[in-house]
Amino acid sequence: MSATSATHTGTASPRSPQSSQPSQSPQQPTSSSHGRHVVAVVVLVPVLVALALWAFAWPAARTAPRDLPLGVAGPATAAAQVEKQLTEHEGAFEIHRYADEAAARDAIEDRTVYGAVVVTEQGPKLLTASAASPFVAQLLQQAVTQQAGGAQVRTVDVVPAAKDDPRGSALTSSVLPLTLAGIAAGAVVTLLGLRGRRAIAALVGASALVGLVAATLAGSWLGALTGNWWAQAGALGLATLAVGAAVAGLAALLGPAGIGLGGLLVMLLGNPFSGAATAPEMLPDPVGTIGQWLPPGAGVSLLRSISFFDGAAASGPALTLAWWAGLGLGAILLGSALKGRKEAKGPTLTEHEPAPAN
Repeated sequence: MSATSATHTGTASPRSPQSSQPSQSPQQPTSSSHGRHVVAVVVLVPVLVALALWAFAWPAARTAPRDLPLGVAGPATAAAQVEKQLTEHEGAFEIHRYADEAAARDAIEDRTVYGAVVVTEQGPKLLTASAASPFVAQLLQQAVTQQAGGAQVRTVDVVPAAKDDPRGSALTSSVLPLTLAGIAAGAVVTLLGLRGRRAIAALVGASALVGLVAATLAGSWLGALTGNWWAQAGALGLATLAVGAAVAGLAALLGPAGIGLGGLLVMLLGNPFSGAATAPEMLPDPVGTIGQWLPPGAGVSLLRSISFFDGAAASGPALTLAWWAGLGLGAILLGSALKGRKEAKGPTLTEHEPAPAN
């Protein structure tokens, strides 16, 4: 009895492998989860389509002048009569009065107005700037001709568009590729796991190369841009960096979902709200204003100012792009610091865990 008792009390019975490591089968997706996924796809796709149609089709269908800056120059009495006729289009034009044609030309070259009606002894004379917007230049010509009772109105293009791109098609078509380039740069940096200074270096380098390539294609090859080539490359690179930094910054703070959020912001809002094909004042309120606060709209305005107007009115869009780029790069550093702190705290929690007993 004593030997038997010692045997039972002195030695512990070995545990079976099944009892020491309880098996946990991975949770398999159930039919209910599959059903929720189907419902999410069925609902989400139409919502995205409706959002895209609203963002792209609605501003295009409501294109009309809204407080479009227009100058009137000439003798006070005659100019007042022209101004009265133009204000009959309620809310269409924002009239600026100038003493003579020279002052009106200066205002156009400074991008204060899109055009001007000069009252002369031979009749009204229209000054336009197709470089600011070929669409607006044509609209002003039609409006002034109608105001003159269908008579032929002398038209002078003070700041013409590029000779090889008179309609500005190549310039406006560059908005989407630059936006896609910025989104791609931010997404690739995130998916490759680049963080902190490495992510910033990759974004800055990619944006600089995009600016050089885009300036070569749009300016040197297509002839859609004029002016200083290096300034154009810088503007194109800054616009790309603003988008890429915004996408990568959101991803650094929110995870991969930030890529989708940043892409939707600049694609579904920034691209159609940019007013590149017409002008910000041709879009419904407040779409035109919002578009100039986003990188695509600010990028187009900056590129027009640098290419055709010797940098006039370039400070506003340049600061907008710089803010986007700075905030995005700052978010990348912040996200990297937060992840580093979280990873540093991880091992300290496991050091105090008790060692498993044999």
